Amino acid sequence: MKKRIGVAGFMHESNTFATTPTTRKHFEEAYLHRGADLVPVWSEAHHELGGMLEGGATQDFEVIPIMVAWATPGGTVTADAYESICGELLEALAEAGPLDGLLLALHGAMVSESADDADGETLARVRTLIGPDVPIVLTLDMHGNVSPRMAELPDVLVAYQTYPHVDQRARGIEAAGIMADILSGSVQPCQAHVKLPLLIHIVQQYTGDGPMAELYAELERIASLPEVVTVSLLPGYIYADSPFMGVSVLVTTHGDAAQAKALAQEFADFIYARREALNAGLPSVDEAVKEAIETEGTVCLMDSGDNIGAGGPGDSTIIFEALREAGATRVCVVLCDPKVAATCYEAGNGSRLSLNIGAKTDDKHGKPLAIEGVVQRLTDGLYLETEARHGGTREYDQGRTVLLHTVGGHKIVVNSLRVMPTSLEQLVSVGVDVEAMEVIIVKGVTAPRAAYDPIAVKCICVDSPGVTRAGPDAFVYTKRPKPLYPLDT
Repeated sequence: MKKRIGVAGFMHESNTFATTPTTRKHFEEAYLHRGADLVPVWSEAHHELGGMLEGGATQDFEVIPIMVAWATPGGTVTADAYESICGELLEALAEAGPLDGLLLALHGAMVSESADDADGETLARVRTLIGPDVPIVLTLDMHGNVSPRMAELPDVLVAYQTYPHVDQRARGIEAAGIMADILSGSVQPCQAHVKLPLLIHIVQQYTGDGPMAELYAELERIASLPEVVTVSLLPGYIYADSPFMGVSVLVTTHGDAAQAKALAQEFADFIYARREALNAGLPSVDEAVKEAIETEGTVCLMDSGDNIGAGGPGDSTIIFEALREAGATRVCVVLCDPKVAATCYEAGNGSRLSLNIGAKTDDKHGKPLAIEGVVQRLTDGLYLETEARHGGTREYDQGRTVLLHTVGGHKIVVNSLRVMPTSLEQLVSVGVDVEAMEVIIVKGVTAPRAAYDPIAVKCICVDSPGVTRAGPDAFVYTKRPKPLYPLDT
């Protein structure tokens, strides 16, 4: 008889410094699917949920789709949103009937108004419902701030290993394989967790080269040892002021708790010894603009202060204004401004308009800019990404979207919903010739590189102001643990 394995997810990366809270509507605008409805959305996605579905079929499980909720990174999740969605998840689990195992995708950095450790709270409620004997294999984003509950309540924790996150589907497949081994008795998981007193600069979390590549080479070495089931390194998330901030290491072995503990501590020591190399300084806005203008070919300026993937509002005008003042030509930027998008839709294609655009969420991301331009294209904002890109999602919706061509020669994509800039299709689908642009302002830091590196001669991460500024020294924390390097010596 086939094993009945549930597949579920409840994911949000919560920036506690962002001024706009995340509500249930934000989940509904993104992904909120229950039961069989989640299968067509996620089965082909380069996401751990797609990997769980594929892995479950490969392992000949009876896969029971439970529920998936995901919202674009943003402010703290409201208590109402958390309680309603978590309640639905538990209700769907109960309706699914007895399970032999659960594959569960959480983010690891969700904060709600009612819980600093929202993911740990979800796990606790799930564990209470399904009981202590049903194995849970948990997947987390590598930017999770792992709490004791996140490490103790699941049988095994598996985190992404790449940033940009392009291995998510592989991690879901891995999770399904581990579940099969647990159910067959070939693996008796013993998991150890070590929390480091360390923050890693978001720019240095890039795994393509540099110090993080060295850390993941060591991870692979440990993972290859006999009796080691899986190893996870989570650099953490600096934008959630939480008692559980910081780097985590988890090692799972087959039946040897002492070995798991020893290897986790060994890996943690290896990481901490490289703490100075894991921090960074970035060029200022003026320095980055100067370098971009002096460079031949398309340059991407990565707007660290308005990083949508970390909860930025997506409407900062600071870098765009600096480029205009410096005389840059052929600049492309995406700005989330639903009111301007509505105005352009009402005016219609070919209309010439004078507009005040951007910087309307708060006073931390510049000021609205006066522009004059022509509406070149109106779209529904839907686009598809078929390649493995950060975030793993396949279907995107940025709401009613407009392409404006300004009298200064710049291209402004105005959308109605914040969307992480992890796919070039965000620009191409509205008619932007990306390689013809002199500068593209990208509302992200490292995550967009999987999409933008191939078309850029240079990607420059900018130390721009905002609620997602790149370094932890830009924020005042009230709940963080102490000590934490580099904030504490």
